[in-house]
Amino acid sequence: MSRISTFYLLAYNSFQTVGWTLSLIKILYNLLVTASINGTYASAGNLICFLQCAAFLEVIHGAIGIVPSGVLLPLMQWGGRTHFVLAIVRKLDELQELPSVFITFLAWSMGEVIRYSHYAFSCLGNCPSWMTYLRYTAFIVLYPLGVGPGEIWTMYQALPIIKKKNLYADSFSGLPFSYYEFLKVVLVAYPFLWFKLYLHMFKQRRAKLYKRHDKKTA
Repeated sequence: MSRISTFYLLAYNSFQTVGWTLSLIKILYNLLVTASINGTYASAGNLICFLQCAAFLEVIHGAIGIVPSGVLLPLMQWGGRTHFVLAIVRKLDELQELPSVFITFLAWSMGEVIRYSHYAFSCLGNCPSWMTYLRYTAFIVLYPLGVGPGEIWTMYQALPIIKKKNLYADSFSGLPFSYYEFLKVVLVAYPFLWFKLYLHMFKQRRAKLYKRHDKKTA
């Protein structure tokens, strides 16, 4: 079972690495060819939506215990990103050319190429030290970049459009609040929930990098 799980995780993480690498290439190619951030969603949006949906498997991985991540933190990250990209950006054409969407997709793609590459190498039992360092260092810049001027700023800009269109009115008709009001609450809570994940990553960084340092000095 252990070998099967390892082989499966290697295949999954390799698949995500290739997918996010392709996404990053598409974003950068569009930027170079057009000398503009316009077209970022058109070039990579569908692929990113697919990869993000597929990442729900990581919640299942934690639930059944083949990875030690647990369920809550992967579910928080998956839920936040999936809501952002599917319920907001994919739904509203007016947002898709915004600089904040470019920032989000670029930060996501760079971060996920690093993260999934690290996981894939770890499955092989031969992860280079520089890859581990990159995995637990690059997030310090990429995570806040993707969340602040990326996700949060995009959602804030979406509010007047959502209010004007009364988006998801049918889905929220039986509730005492609208999707517009729901998103305002999300915007208030988002930084606090994200900060919990951010602090968790720093704890992991200390555990992984100092552990490796201790082994070298032992």
